Amino acid sequence: MTILIGLIVTFACLFGGFMAMGGHIGVIWQPWEYVIIGGSSIGIFFVANPMKVVKDSGKATLEAFKEAAPKPRDYLDVLGVLYNLMRVLRGKSTAEAEEHVDDPENSAIFQAAPRLLANKDLTNFICDYCRLIIMGNARPHEIEALMDEEIHTISHDKLKAQGAMQNMADGLPALGIVAAVLGVIKAMGALDQSPELLGKLIGAALVGTFAGIFMSYGLVGPVASKIKIVRQKQMRLYIVVKQTLLAFMNGAMPQIALEHGRKTISAYERPSIDEVEEETVAAAAAGEAAAA
Repeated sequence: MTILIGLIVTFACLFGGFMAMGGHIGVIWQPWEYVIIGGSSIGIFFVANPMKVVKDSGKATLEAFKEAAPKPRDYLDVLGVLYNLMRVLRGKSTAEAEEHVDDPENSAIFQAAPRLLANKDLTNFICDYCRLIIMGNARPHEIEALMDEEIHTISHDKLKAQGAMQNMADGLPALGIVAAVLGVIKAMGALDQSPELLGKLIGAALVGTFAGIFMSYGLVGPVASKIKIVRQKQMRLYIVVKQTLLAFMNGAMPQIALEHGRKTISAYERPSIDEVEEETVAAAAAGEAAAA
């Protein structure tokens, strides 16, 4: 929503200010200049990036427009699932615990948090480390090092789309100059025409420079920045899982371990202790009902 608001303000001020200066808005409409710049940038984007990154860039752009960052409900879902899993790990047999982490889609614990279950990467992350805890041979500091490495890898992969979009933004001003040069070449072929026609051709050529710079700093660059913000916030869920499970491995009770995870959430998004307590009570009740 903020992207749309920002774009509306940007376009209104840009074109409104141009018209207020006495400019004719029709002069800016040079579709073939935009085809040269936009088409070339998309083609170069495909050349420079593997198809997986291209597809992920489209997905990341949609996430940026939807502001698909974790909401308080997502944090509560993660904490509730972790609480139930830790209770099972502490109080149930190995076989009962393995049932939940080996088949999360059919686990009552995960089914109680459908938004989390839909996030396959995060679900697998939780299950993998709970499985290591069940094995009981790994030391907490070894698990922490492994978690850090995996989180770093996941973060690197998630930010490839942002890097690709930023590279496109960096190249757009140069492509604008290319479009402008092509427009000037066309204008030079019409030197024998009237000054009025020649002026229009030169004005059209200069639109290419404007379009390249504006598309870079006014459109693609800000979207790339938004992608980075959203994806970094998504990684916060992994940090919550990491700190919670490490505290549990170091001997903390489930409720105390949750507090370790809760404290890693940004202050303006962090659920209160009371909200977490209500969530864990509800999660425990749901787990007991499912077991019965």
